Order: sequence, then structure tokens, then C-alpha cells
Amino acid sequence: MVGGNVARRLSGQAAEIGGNPIREIAARQDRIRAIKGQPSGLLRLNVPNLAIPLAVTPMVAAMAERYPDVTIELLTDQGLIDIVGEGFDAGIRLGEMIAQDMVTVRLTPPFKAVIVASPAYIGRHGHPRSVADLADHNCIGYRLVRSGALYRWDLTEDGKDVVVEAKGTVIVTDSLAAIDLALAGVGLAYMFEPLARADLAAGRLVQVLPQSAIEEPGLFLYFPRRAAMAPKLRAFIDTAQEIGRASLRTSGRKTLSE
Repeated sequence: MVGGNVARRLSGQAAEIGGNPIREIAARQDRIRAIKGQPSGLLRLNVPNLAIPLAVTPMVAAMAERYPDVTIELLTDQGLIDIVGEGFDAGIRLGEMIAQDMVTVRLTPPFKAVIVASPAYIGRHGHPRSVADLADHNCIGYRLVRSGALYRWDLTEDGKDVVVEAKGTVIVTDSLAAIDLALAGVGLAYMFEPLARADLAAGRLVQVLPQSAIEEPGLFLYFPRRAAMAPKLRAFIDTAQEIGRASLRTSGRKTLSE
């Protein structure tokens, strides 16, 4: 498409001279509009797909009600990127994946990474009793798109961290697809517990090796300090903090730590 090619060339030229003038003009216009009233403009967020059901959806819904002049663009991406260099206002990742020079806002409480299967699968193949038993089961693999590597399952056994190279008949690049496959009885799936919580509560899935589940730090919004000056991002940060506090109260956590 000609227009897209021209836009990419202009973007590349802007990067070579030290910035993106179109983006800078748009940011100035957003600030002028914010002085006159509500925040406005395009807010670009880079998020992993699992963050959408876990954290992003209620925030986008609240933003639509409170700030109708702000348009939120969500680009789903599982890898680590330079959000500033690639033109994003902010990103969302697990806390342990975020560079230390970024400002962070907690979006969810910590949660466990669990192994689940359908009752039908367990009925046919039985429960694994130890981490070593996973080698005898059909494990749904997960490929990291950017690196091409297969994700290894992080577990704990006898107080020690262990890593398992999951092997089976199917590999996915979407953790939500892994849930569907587990529900269909294909095999064991490794995922964050909140994604499977409703199915576990309803008995559609069961957790295996619960004693081996590790705890992840939870999801965080992150951005460079200077970016928080933009009214549209400030509005999103305030909304995220409000919803995050409510999430922590529901989980029994006392504070919204960053």
C-alpha cells in the first residue's frame, strides 16, 4: 500500500534526525486540548495478550466512560521491546521483565503459574505425582514468537526451582488457545492461575502438581518517567491505580505496591 510505505519512510527519516515531528506535534495538540478540558488523543499500549482479560479490559472500559476523547490502541506482543523507540506511550508486562529505569504501576496482585488439565484427560492418563512424571504426559507447548524458543515451565520441587521442557503433540503461541486445548482434553497446560480460575471453580479444569506452582509478581504498567506528563497517559495511570487498588482489596492484599 503506497500510503503505508510513505508513512514508514517518513517515520524512518524522522528517527534519523532524532525524533518524530508528527508525533511531537500531536503530543503538543493533546496538551493544548487537555488544558481546555479533558485528555484526548491516541494512547498506544504494548501488552501481552494475557493482560487483556487479566487487567486491561476493565481499564479500557472505564477510560471510554471517563475520557471519550482518548483512543486506546492495544498492540498485543509477548516479547520485550523498546516501547519508546517503537512509539508506544506505555507497556504492560510481568514485574520481573521490566527494566529498572522504568516507572511501574501495579495492575494485578501476584498470582501463581499453574498446570491444569480436564477431568477427561486425567481420567484417561491419571495424575502426574511428581515433576518427573510430566515426561509421560502430553504437555501443550508454548512458543515465544520473537525469539522462536519454546517456553520452559518454571516449577518448584522440594524447595528448589526446576525448569521443565514441555513436550507434546501441540505447540501454541497464545495462552488462551492453551486453555481451549486443555478444556478439550488434549493435554496439560501451563498458565497463570487467573486465566483458568473460572474453569477451575466450575470443575471444567483441575490443577495438577499444585505443590510445584510458583508465584509470579503480577502485571505492571510501565513507562518512562517523562511520559507521565502526557495528560492522556496520566488519565490512564490514575484509572489503572484505582482499579488496581480495588483488585488488591478483593484479593486481600493491603497495599498497592509499585
